[in-house]
This record gives sequence, structure tokens and C-alpha cells, in this order.
Amino acid sequence: MKFSAGKAVRKWTFGLSGCDQRTIGAVLALLLVAAPAQAYLTASRVPLPRPRPAEAPVIEPAQKAGEEPAQSEPSAQPEKPAAEARPPEPPPSSACRLALTDAVAIAPSIPDIKGPGACGGPDMVRLEAVVLPDKTRVPLKPAGTMRCAMATAVAEWIRSDMAPLATGLGTKLVELDNFDSFDCRGRNRIVGAKLSEHGRANALDVRGLKLANGRSIALTERNTPREQREAVLHSVCTRFTTVLGPGSDGYHEDHIHLDIAERRGNYRLCQWEVWDEWPRIAPLMPALRPDEAPPREVAEGKPGEAKTEAAKPAEPATAQSAVTEPEPEAAEAEPAPEQPKPKPKPKPKKRRTAPPSPFSFLR
Repeated sequence: MKFSAGKAVRKWTFGLSGCDQRTIGAVLALLLVAAPAQAYLTASRVPLPRPRPAEAPVIEPAQKAGEEPAQSEPSAQPEKPAAEARPPEPPPSSACRLALTDAVAIAPSIPDIKGPGACGGPDMVRLEAVVLPDKTRVPLKPAGTMRCAMATAVAEWIRSDMAPLATGLGTKLVELDNFDSFDCRGRNRIVGAKLSEHGRANALDVRGLKLANGRSIALTERNTPREQREAVLHSVCTRFTTVLGPGSDGYHEDHIHLDIAERRGNYRLCQWEVWDEWPRIAPLMPALRPDEAPPREVAEGKPGEAKTEAAKPAEPATAQSAVTEPEPEAAEAEPAPEQPKPKPKPKPKKRRTAPPSPFSFLR
């Protein structure tokens, strides 16, 4: 239904004069025009923000290029600690790490090893080579992972004992044969056994020392001169708290185990049997049978055979028996008659029996 101001005037001004009708129509027209404008102003009105609280932090203006940052007043909120703003610093070096310099050994530090279980430890290094006093390097092949204290003990052993030993042999030490170092395992690689010192990065297994003349000091080989192996034995048992080698427990027949485990009362364990060298010429053939030996049949003593007087070894002739002649009774003695051999008993004959008759049940 359509509606306009004119129709409204004609409807509501029935019976009024013309002047009154025009006045009422003008008022209605003004109301119809002003109503949409008032509604638009009411809908488009935006609420004002609340006033800023007094405890709010002060916002500094943006810093322009080339200007120094303005110093702000301390705010009520606590600032973040400096440790959260920058990465943590590495722990200070230990006394062992400070003493194990490049003039002693090439042993860079590596992160601490933690687990599984009690494996690993702090202050870890990778021992790559030992530096001798004359600046010569003796590498470990392969490099060993161990604690700094164990690396220091190995470096002192090489520098003070093994290098002079090679010099006494007229050559130089050029390499250390590393069999095993850090390994998270039980003793002797037995599952469920007590944790080995290898699991604590506190041990080293050595097989030999290579020399500059092409030879080597194989610590468990019998062909290595005994005096060299004994010299190494006395050296390692003096410097390390545990030494295990051939003859210890059956698990160290091809290498020498070294560690610096701490025990009550500074107890040390040194178990290494230095076996004798192999004979240089092995006996290929048995020795010849001596002439004065009795016959083999008599020596074996087979049953059913009588031992004769000739089988007995001849007594050595003395000077008196060689001069005197035999007595006539002994010379004229007749030989004893031969005893007849017993005849074998005849074997009993087997009797042949007739097969049973099929009509035996009629008896």
C-alpha cells in the first residue's frame, strides 16, 4: 500500500478549513523528512575510547634514523633476565682441560655424554694424537673418545715411557693401535654384566705400537721379544690402576686393557702373563730309536707271548768280565727245551634240529 504526505493530509484534515489543512500538511511533511536523518545520525555515532589509566607504561615515539634512543623511566613491570635474552655460556674449562694443551696432545673437547643409564661422563675429549717433546705427533688409529683424565694418563705414558723405549731400539714411535675406547656396554661385552669402564669413557684397549723402521711391538704376540713386552708391562702397571692381558680372564688374549678406575685403598689390578717365545725351529720328525732299546713287541708287553732272555737289554761289560773267561758249566749248558704250544680247543658242532611238524597238535 502506497502512502504519501498528501493522502495523509486529506485523511486526517477532514472537516477542517483550508488554512488549517495546509498548516497540518506542512508539519507532517517536515516530520517525514527529518525522521530518516535523525535515524542515520543515531546509527552512525561511534563511542569514544576510555581515558588512558595512570599506571599504563609510557609509549615512546619512534626513533628516527641517526638519533640516539631516548632513555625511558623505569616501568612498573620487571624486565626479563639477561640469561633469557642470550644463549647460555659454556661452563668454564676444568683444570685437566687447561693442562691438556696442544703441546701435550691433540684432544679437542666434545659435549658431555649422558646416558643411556650411567654411560658417559663429563669433561669429554677426542684424543687424536700425542705430541712428543720434540713436537712429533703419535696418532691414535682410530681416535679415542674418553674423559680428559684418561687422555692425560695416556699422553704421559706415551711421552715418558713408550717414546724412550722406541728410542732405545734405535727407531721412533709413529702410531698407537687403538682397539677400543668409549663403548656403552657391560664388562667383557656380556649382556647384563656390570658396567665396564669403557662405558664410563675411562678405559682404552691397546694392541700394539708401530715403529718407524716398519716393525711393531705387538703386546700379545709371543714372537715379540720378551724383554720388550716386559718393559711395557712394568710401565702400564705403574701408571694405570687396571691392566688386563693374556692369562687374566680369557677375554683379553689379543689386546691389553688399561683404565684408571678408582678403588678403595688405591687398590690396583695388574693381570698380564708374558708368555715365552715360540721355539725358533720346531721339531718336524721324532728322534731316532736308540740301539739299546728293547724290541717293540717286548716293550709293549703283548699277552700270550713269552719274553725271551734275548729281549732283555744287554748289561754293559765291565773290565773284569772282559778279561775272565766264562765258566765251563755255563759254556756246556744245554739250551732249555722248547715248550710245546697249547693246542686250540675244537669248536663245538652245532646240532641241526628238524622243523616242527604241522601235526604235532594231534599227539
